[in-house]
Order: sequence, then C-alpha cells, then structure tokens
Amino acid sequence: MIKVLCYTIKTANTPLSIAARGFATSGILNENHKCKLLVVGGGAGGCSVAAKASNKLGAGKVIVLEPADNHYYQPMFTLIGGGIKKLEDSFRPMKSVLPALATWIKDSAAKFEPESNTVHTSGGDTIEYEYLLVAVGLQLNYDKIPGLLEALSIPNGKVCSNYSPKYVDRTYQALKNFRTGNAVFTFPNSPVKCPGAPQKVLYIAEHYLRKSRKRKNAQLHYNTSLPVLFGVKHYADALWEIVKKRDINVNLRTNLVEVKPGTDEAVFENLDKPDERFTVKYELLHVTPPMGAPDVLKACKSLVTEVGFVDVNKDTLQHQKFSNVFAIGDCSSSPNSKTAASVAAQSQVVYKNLMAVMEGRTPNRVFDGYASCPLVTGYNTCMLAEFDYSLTPLETFPLDQRKERFTMYLMKKDFMPPLYWHLLLNGLWNGPGLMRKLMHFRL
Repeated sequence: MIKVLCYTIKTANTPLSIAARGFATSGILNENHKCKLLVVGGGAGGCSVAAKASNKLGAGKVIVLEPADNHYYQPMFTLIGGGIKKLEDSFRPMKSVLPALATWIKDSAAKFEPESNTVHTSGGDTIEYEYLLVAVGLQLNYDKIPGLLEALSIPNGKVCSNYSPKYVDRTYQALKNFRTGNAVFTFPNSPVKCPGAPQKVLYIAEHYLRKSRKRKNAQLHYNTSLPVLFGVKHYADALWEIVKKRDINVNLRTNLVEVKPGTDEAVFENLDKPDERFTVKYELLHVTPPMGAPDVLKACKSLVTEVGFVDVNKDTLQHQKFSNVFAIGDCSSSPNSKTAASVAAQSQVVYKNLMAVMEGRTPNRVFDGYASCPLVTGYNTCMLAEFDYSLTPLETFPLDQRKERFTMYLMKKDFMPPLYWHLLLNGLWNGPGLMRKLMHFRL
C-alpha cells in the first residue's frame, strides 16, 4: 500500500507548478488536496500546533490554509498605539513563520463540510483531511457601528482603533493632535480578543496626556458594555484604585452604537435600559470594534454553537460531535479569555489530544482555562493578570501581581515578543505552567 498522506490532484491538463509555503494554489486551475492534518488559520494557534504536528508526522503530512501575506504579533498593537513600538516591529512574512515541514496553501476557507472531512477554499480548491484543526480567530466587525468606517477613513482624524494594523497608527497620531475635550474609550457588547486591551490604551493615553502637559484639559471616559471593570475581581479591585487615582470616568453597561464624524459625536446606549441613548462630543475616540466568529464558521451549523464558535469540549478542545476535529484560540467555544497566552497553554493540550486520537486513544490532556493579560498602565508600569476558567488567579510569580511594576512592563515590551516569535510559533512554548510550579515550590 502506498502511504501518501498529502498530495494534489489537478482537475485540468494544463501544467501547473506547485510549491509549498505560498504557491500551492492557482487562480486558473482548481485542485483537490489530501492530507493527514489540515490546519485552517496561520495565527498563533495554527502555527504552534502545525509546527508540533509536522515535526511528529513528517514532511508533507500537514497543510496550513492561510490567505495572509504577513503574520502579526497582535499583543504589540497596544504599544504601537502608544508610540512605544512601530508597526513594522509587529509582523513577519507569513512564509517565514509557518513550519518548513508543512505545506502552505495561500487561500482562505470558503466552506466547511465536516461530514465529508472536506474544506473548500475561496479559490475553488478542495482539501480532504483525516483530521482538522480550526484556528481562524475572531472577525473584526467595524461595519456594525454606523459611521465608524467613515470616521476611520478621515486622514489624521480623531477616531482610532488599536485592534487592526490598518488603523493602529492612528492612535498615537490622535494623542499627539489632542488639545482639549473628551477622550473616550470603548468596550463593545461582544466577545473580544484580549479583553484587557481596551483598558491598556486608556491608561497609556492618560499617561501620555500627563507627560505632554495636556491632562488638565482632558476628560477621560471609559465606556464599557461590561457590568464590571475587569472580569477577575482580584485585579478589578486594583484597577478601580487606578481609575479613581487618575480621575477617569468609568461608565458600565454602556455600548457604542453610532459614530457621527461630521460633528465629532459618539452615540451610546444604556444596556440596562435599551431605549436610553446619549451623545458625547469627542476630541479623541478609541473604538474597540464588535467582534465575533468568522462568517464562514457561522455558515457551518454542524460545526459551531448557536453564536458561531467551534463547539468543543472545554477541557480537551475536541469537537463535541466530530472526534477528528479540534479548535484552538479565539474561534473556539471554550469559555476562557481570548489571549495569546491562552493559545500557548492550549497548544500542547490540542497537540497531545490530536496525537492520541490519531493513535486510537482517548484524549486525556485537560486545558484549565489559563489566560494572561499584561495590563499596561502607562509608559513604565504593568500589572500582570493571570487566571483560569473559574476566574481564580493562577499567578506565575511569587509576588503581588496586582501591583504596577516596571519589571512587568519590561517583560511585556521586551521579553514576550521574542518568546512569541522564536518559541511559541515554533511549538516550543506551552505557557508558564512549569515555571509557575518552580516559582511556587516549597520545601
């Protein structure tokens, strides 16, 4: 028997040169691909597990389906918005971060058919798999807020957003242009990637205004759809002290519903009183866009929950219905905070459970819901929040991590990026679990 686990069948007689890592698709010919493991998405989770799996399975057994030319280290966007890092610091060419032993098909998923172990691409190709890992992340829905895209298209404008490489440079420019009035920061009524990020830009902006001697002319407002300042009370209590000390107005259960760029006004709704709306004049408006599962996932009802996330067991990250399907990262239904740190902790669980299923064993690795959020509170301080599914602190260091520290700021700014590029994406970093045990070891 010939054991070919990843190959291509051309559907036309015209010659076509197929190269891995970026040239595996054609705009002219449709192709049928087969593989042992298909990874849909070349973000942190997709790269990490693809690296582990291709090292185990060998060359040509893993396909990564990913349309982007560049891979962004998204946690750096907070620092870019504050003028601490440059946009060019935050990305690498996609071909340089995907595992060398995997085949890169530079295209996106157009349709999932888990019943037939098939994914169709936007370019018209078909990929048949034995096992599937869904790692497509979250979709940014800027268009869901009327007037927002128009406001973000105004050159040198007052509306900004750290969540997209397309807009992140606008934040620092808006800070530099700020003179007097309201600086408003939002948190949408939807799931978000890195729920601490909407606050990080708030604290950095407040510090910037102090440093530039414009703070006395600014009224800072944090309008969040949540009923709390932060989901983990252990850290929320400390954050409340920060906002009080810095005279920041926090409005809970407040959701942005419209932007009026012509008059520099933002319209908000009171989520506890849906008929109640109010308008705020802004000099600076930082918008965290509504987010959700990608449309292509929502369209596959057998694969996802009612709200469109891949329906997995929260412990094993294996699909509830299709045993050969797993999910990792932001597109998963697991109820953890959606952060890069969670992906690191999930990657080993997913990989080990995938290998178990491939070998006919029951997956038994368990994800504890670990999430980490380095809450940058200025140009030289950071609070490191770490917690699990139950929102119980799960801290790495044997010190009070609720305290703002320069050491944590340096870790966020200088240590975490190389860890991401050189270890996490190569499948060599599985989160700080071992370090935590060593740090808290007691004789």
